[in-house]
Amino acid sequence: MIEVELKGYANDEIFERVRREFTLVRKEYHEDTYYQHPCRDFSKTDEALRIRLRRFNGHFEAFMTYKGPKLNEESKTREEIEVPLTDPDEHARILEKLGFLEVLTVHKVREKYYVEKGVVITLDEVEDLGKFIEIEALVEEGEEIEGKVKYLKSILERLGVREFERRSYLELILERAGHGEAGRTLRDS
Repeated sequence: MIEVELKGYANDEIFERVRREFTLVRKEYHEDTYYQHPCRDFSKTDEALRIRLRRFNGHFEAFMTYKGPKLNEESKTREEIEVPLTDPDEHARILEKLGFLEVLTVHKVREKYYVEKGVVITLDEVEDLGKFIEIEALVEEGEEIEGKVKYLKSILERLGVREFERRSYLELILERAGHGEAGRTLRDS
C-alpha cells in the first residue's frame, strides 16, 4: 500500500474546526522510536524504520514500521510496511544486536478523526514541537497519487491550514536541537 499523507502546522482554531466537523475515532498516545541502519544512510535513501508504542482507551499496541522514500514533491506520500509486535522491547533488542542505532523517541498525543471512507485526519500535539494536522489515505500501487494529494490538500486548506510541512517530526526535533543535517537522518510520519 501507498500512504498518501499531508501535514500542516495547526493552532487551536484549526483543532476546534476539525473537532466540530468530523467524528472522533479515538485519542492516542504515541512513542515513536526511530532507528538508523548500520550500513545504509537513511538520510540519503529517504527511508525510516521505527517502533511505535500506541496507547488508547486502556489498550496497548506496538508496531514496527518501514517507510520508503517519498514519492511526491508536495506531500509525504510513500510506501509503508507495518507489522504488529507482541514484545517491542525484544524487537528493539534484536535491532540493536544487528547494529541498528536508536536515534530518538518522538512523543505525541494524537486525535484521530473519520473524514470519509479511506480518509483520516489526525490532530497531533508533539512534545517540543507544538500542534500539527495530518490527513492521509491509503491507495493501491499505481493509483493516481497526484489527484489524491490535491484532494487532501483542499480539505486541509478549507480547515485553515496555510503552511505545510514535508519534514518528519524526527527531523524537526533534531533540527531544533541544533543537529542540522542530522535532522535528515530519518524520515517520519
